Amino acid sequence: MKTTNKSLLGVVAALAVGQGLLHHNAIYPQWEQNYAPKTGNVVGSLAPDQIFLSLFGFREFLAGILWVKADGFFEDGNYDAVLPIIRLCTLLDPKQVDIYTTGMWHIAYNFTDEDNRSDRRYIPVALALGREGCKNNDYTYELFFETGWTWFHKIQDDFPKAVYYLEEARKRPDMLNARKNVLSQAYFRNGDPMKAVNEYLDLEAKAEDLYIREPTFPNSQNRDTVQKNLDNTLVRMAQRGWFAQNTDQGKSENWFSKYAYDTKPAFDTNFSIKVTVVEPNVFRCEGTWDVLPVGTRIRVILKDADYPNGRPAGMDWEGGPNTTVQFEPPKGITYMQDELYVKNRRFNKKLDLSRDPTMYSFAKDKYVLEFYYTPRLAPAHIQDKFGWNGEGMTDSLFLNTAIRPGQRVMYCKMDISKDMIRRRGEFSMQGGKTPVLKTPNYRETGITKDPDGEVIDINIAPLRSK
Repeated sequence: MKTTNKSLLGVVAALAVGQGLLHHNAIYPQWEQNYAPKTGNVVGSLAPDQIFLSLFGFREFLAGILWVKADGFFEDGNYDAVLPIIRLCTLLDPKQVDIYTTGMWHIAYNFTDEDNRSDRRYIPVALALGREGCKNNDYTYELFFETGWTWFHKIQDDFPKAVYYLEEARKRPDMLNARKNVLSQAYFRNGDPMKAVNEYLDLEAKAEDLYIREPTFPNSQNRDTVQKNLDNTLVRMAQRGWFAQNTDQGKSENWFSKYAYDTKPAFDTNFSIKVTVVEPNVFRCEGTWDVLPVGTRIRVILKDADYPNGRPAGMDWEGGPNTTVQFEPPKGITYMQDELYVKNRRFNKKLDLSRDPTMYSFAKDKYVLEFYYTPRLAPAHIQDKFGWNGEGMTDSLFLNTAIRPGQRVMYCKMDISKDMIRRRGEFSMQGGKTPVLKTPNYRETGITKDPDGEVIDINIAPLRSK
């Protein structure tokens, strides 16, 4: 018996030493090379007993300790130091759902410039982390929901991707009721209100059943909210002419041509824009948009003309650089995205990119400025006129039906050079000409500074080109 015990202890000791050697000679060097922080020393901050636990296979325990330490970096705003901890924790314990969800949010939202514009070069990394998390934790809805939410809320494009991940989340029985309504909104953004109706009907039936079984006030509120959303959707589908255009009976009766639906006639937005490079890497965008009610936000993008996997008014977020979980964003490329808020049919915004050279390197010679608007992201009172797919919207110069299949969008593109952006050569600040780009229909708005105040002038006339 003593011989057996000694043999067993010898095997355990040999395995422990072997695992320690494996960590020391293989796993740790790979982590140090690929995931170690550029500033700070994560492993150096661990106590000897914590490293000892890792060497003997207590990976989940060490992952928890590391994640607790990450809180300190979050509190200090040292976001760069959090990245390698996120990666190390997911490697040590790929079943830690909270680390994946927090990591996705941190990567997609927390890296910002001086004006709180997020560094969109990181979004492919966040998506890659989400895909890995879904694969490692397909038993729960959480990673599918977080990935779908990133497509829905942060990217606000490629709406089928949002629908896919939110549908996958919906299949999991642990999904919270409060989050199920997001799928309906994703169907709207995907241009499919009928699927949203069917989703509301399903939610209504389940909410009613839950209230019958448990007649509490929160359950009553949930049921009433779903019913209200369903009623509003049906009314909007009728008033916007969706039934007349998309159902067999509506088509056979030719309803859309007979009645004055809210989306008729199509409204000309009369978009115009002037961009002035007022200082090196500082732009002023001013122009017109003839939609009077507030709620319009026009997307503006400045990016390399040859941005990897770029496409009009965006990019292929799952292609191009940094599609794996590697936390260094691609260097030497520039991608800025912001919004132009319209009030009183005008917009005027200063974009200062001079304070963030690591984010906006302007290393290339050629760039593009893009201006984009889709009704699918519009608030309901704007969609009541424009419809879900832009059937009630037009633009005499910039209507585009090609860059987003199934949608009528506004799209304007301008070329701009590095010399213009940097104010060099013939565009220098010392006697050179000021770089100005403008559309042929642009007329001066009379606004000389950023609009302020809360006054909305309902009597202001459209500033149309002559």
